[in-house]
Amino acid sequence: MGVEVFVILVCSVAVAAFARWRGWPAPLVVTAVALAASLLPFVPTVEIDGHLLLNLTLPPLLYSAALEVSFVSFKRSLPHIRRLGVGLVVVTAAAVGLVAWLIMPELTIAGALLLGAIVGPPDAVSAAAIARKLGLPRRVMTVMSGESLINDATSLTLVRVFAAIVAGATVTVWDGVVEFALAVVVGVAVGLVFGIVLHQLRLRISDPVVTGTVGLLVPFGAYAVAEQLHGSGVLAVVAMGLYVGFNAPKTRYVTRQQDGPLWSSMDFLLESFVFAYIGLQLPDVVRELGGVSGVQTLVLALAVLVVVLLVRPVFVYASYAWGQMWQRLRLLRWKHAAEEFRANPDSPRARMVRRQRERLERHGRPVTEKTIRQRIIEPPMSVQERAVVSWAGMRGVVTLAMAAALPDLTEGGMSHGNVEVLIVCAFVVTVGTLLLQGLTLAPLIKALGVNADAERAADARQLEAIRRRSAEAGREYLRVKQQEWAELYGEDSIDKFNKVARSLLRVEKNADKAERALERAEGAPPILKRPSYESVRDLSKGWLEVRRQVLLEERDRGNLSEEVMRELITAMDAEELALDTRGNLRPPTR
Repeated sequence: MGVEVFVILVCSVAVAAFARWRGWPAPLVVTAVALAASLLPFVPTVEIDGHLLLNLTLPPLLYSAALEVSFVSFKRSLPHIRRLGVGLVVVTAAAVGLVAWLIMPELTIAGALLLGAIVGPPDAVSAAAIARKLGLPRRVMTVMSGESLINDATSLTLVRVFAAIVAGATVTVWDGVVEFALAVVVGVAVGLVFGIVLHQLRLRISDPVVTGTVGLLVPFGAYAVAEQLHGSGVLAVVAMGLYVGFNAPKTRYVTRQQDGPLWSSMDFLLESFVFAYIGLQLPDVVRELGGVSGVQTLVLALAVLVVVLLVRPVFVYASYAWGQMWQRLRLLRWKHAAEEFRANPDSPRARMVRRQRERLERHGRPVTEKTIRQRIIEPPMSVQERAVVSWAGMRGVVTLAMAAALPDLTEGGMSHGNVEVLIVCAFVVTVGTLLLQGLTLAPLIKALGVNADAERAADARQLEAIRRRSAEAGREYLRVKQQEWAELYGEDSIDKFNKVARSLLRVEKNADKAERALERAEGAPPILKRPSYESVRDLSKGWLEVRRQVLLEERDRGNLSEEVMRELITAMDAEELALDTRGNLRPPTR
């Protein structure tokens, strides 16, 4: 079996790489090629335990996605994300379950709802790739990415509940609610503990190979421990990823530079393998349907696909209208409480205002109506943006992995033919949404004219303010360092220092000019020690660190978006890498 799995990995990666090179949707191409290959007589059948497939694919994929999400934007968009990640999955499961039971009553209500839970969670990987390429606003990107992080936890909880019922257990609605609440609390707690430990290790270990390897292992550990404690392994991995990603700017630049390529490669490998594996399995699943009518199964699968496509836009628009109304009521309540606070700060109703003021002041943010509105009102979305979110409901790896794990999840409680029916339906929904929505999402975005022009203008204003603040902090840093150089190398070194400092201020990313300015300076008296390249490098790296701290402070105050901050820090990391690389290539000093 090891050889067969290796061959699937190699072939799936090769096909996906070719598809990416041609600009084609890689998941669809990989699935189609695998499906065609499965029809060849010499291709063997490969069976992988369903639980193993879930446990090997979910943790790294979720952790990688969580690392890329801005925690600040995630927190602000949480009302959107919560409605889609929890409410939409539940509504989709109920709607699909009802339709499936009406078409095929032999599935039973529990089995039909199990199907609904499996096809409930969209996978935002494909949608995010398209949206990023077309420059969608970040608030839309955050909603889609955040939804895909938490909807898996909702779906898996529902799958476990309905699978237990199918297997013969007695589960009430209250039991399901308690299980979900326990999964959330335990999962998030375990994820934060693992995230804190991993972050501390990343701060203290300077070897990027070691930190990268530990980072690969820890998501599996967080997932397994949370599941063992009856929590949500999905939420544990997501919480850990959000924590580590938020604190990543505090680690060494080599650690950050290794994270991106490492996790991109892991995502590419796992997604290619899962789509190929499902494509290889489908013909055997269809053949094993047994006495169940193939036509009835196809009708059921297409009906489920239609329900999935229709439920999402209805829910997105209806829930958004309800959310806006609820937030206006919250804002009105806040204004009444603020009036009472001004009249009587100690009244019970004014406590809410006092807590909000203390929280804002603790984070160094001004207590204004704007900041209060930001805490209460979720980022608005236009009608066009809601249309994009409504159509970005492609199913993917999670749906297929849960379908593959069905025989193990139901523990023989569902008849052999019905399990295959559910797998076929999951496959049709996944491929159907990838075809219908994946191939039409880009034209839809262009037709609606959804873009991030206003966001880019706001980013430009933020950058201008950050440059001014960074320049002030940099000049203060250089004033301190000038005195240190004078004490170390003598007063005659001040002129050389000033040449280096002017070069840093003029061309921040070109440390070569700083070094050449130093070398062109007049020689110091023989009794004085000549500043080395290492001194110039340390000065430049200290300058970069001061600028990073400015970015972190502005982010924490709410004056700089986390996405812009990450782009700036990535540029600084490249500067620091160039400094170290030039130092390593220089001949040793004698």
